[in-house]
Amino acid sequence: MRFELSEEQQAFQDVARNFAAEELAPHAADWDRDAVFPVETMRKAAALGFAGIYVQEDVGGSALTRLDAALIFEALSEGCTSTAAFMSIHNMASWMIDRFGNEEQRQKWLPKLTPMDLIASYCLTEPSSGSDAASLKTKAVKDGAADVAVLSPIHICRSPRAHAGRTSRWA
Repeated sequence: MRFELSEEQQAFQDVARNFAAEELAPHAADWDRDAVFPVETMRKAAALGFAGIYVQEDVGGSALTRLDAALIFEALSEGCTSTAAFMSIHNMASWMIDRFGNEEQRQKWLPKLTPMDLIASYCLTEPSSGSDAASLKTKAVKDGAADVAVLSPIHICRSPRAHAGRTSRWA
């Protein structure tokens, strides 16, 4: 089987590589050393369409495929792995709203998430499983008309910059 990227895929891969070389790589070591969360740089990536890669276009996304996203994230990681990893998390959380949210939620959140005016994140951990998704015990159950999450208490800190995403603090 012969696999070749389309011209469009090559083009946005090149854009991502150039962005990584010019905007990420020169600062990555300093960001890591100084614990910098480069919001303004990520907003520049968002302006290129990299913050809503597989979110639908009607709410500001690029409506690309998962393969396209992998090409973009791989190229971005050449400049700064941690920033590329966070961009992938932001994209995943935004996609969940796009895919599983109702129209009101999509219209409320995604036009602010795709340019990264708001920042999305998520947490995946439990006391007995860490971040092993297959070992999670949390479940959602119906309690009358509402869904209720049955949780195992754990203390999770999230970025104070995240606007979308939910965690709980346990004493």
